Amino acid sequence: MADVAARSELLILAVPDSELASLVTGLASTDAVPRRTIVAHTSGANGIGILDPLARQGVVPLAIHPAMTFTGHDEDTVRLASACFGITAADDIGYAIAQSLVLEIGGEPVRVREDMRTLYHAALAHGSNHLVTLVVDAVAALRVALEGQELLGQELIGNEPNGLAERVLQPLLSAALDNALRRGPAALTGPVARGDSHAVATHLRVLEEVDPQIAAGYRALSLRSAQRAGATSELLDILNERR
Repeated sequence: MADVAARSELLILAVPDSELASLVTGLASTDAVPRRTIVAHTSGANGIGILDPLARQGVVPLAIHPAMTFTGHDEDTVRLASACFGITAADDIGYAIAQSLVLEIGGEPVRVREDMRTLYHAALAHGSNHLVTLVVDAVAALRVALEGQELLGQELIGNEPNGLAERVLQPLLSAALDNALRRGPAALTGPVARGDSHAVATHLRVLEEVDPQIAAGYRALSLRSAQRAGATSELLDILNERR
């Protein structure tokens, strides 16, 4: 590691957040990183403060985080070119360097203040990670609803991803996401937005029969949707009920 650092003009630390601090401390203890080396980490939750042990030795500290999910498949690299990158630096020179690095690979740099890195990362995690849980729960419930009803020659409902249930949901979810990003809260539709208490109560009942945990997720998200939509007290009472 020290040999690689000593030969580098740009050193990128792409490790899990839990390992970043010890890696930086270890590199600093070797005195192997030359002054004026550009040292960038890819952690979303951390700014440049975590690079202080190296910054005190004269390196240029940068935080450059791709706002993208990675699963270890070929499409990961392609998606980088269309992603935004949260950048944090110590001064204008650092921001210029970070911006240039991001633009070089086709990304869009977005400035994130040092004290806002955690909130920035929380927002991204809330949107992307919880979206996966929501979709997987919806797929699980839809598989139960469709199983045994396949048309002649149609793929049977199974437990593997990318099946019939996913194809049913894909255009609906894509449209909902597009509407939410382009139209904001006005994109909210469905029984909660309409204040249909009976439909919501029925949904909770059938989801409870399939999986109480899926029902709990539906209840929590419906409550948040109802709050945004200014729902009636009747609907809020149903969603606030504890079972």
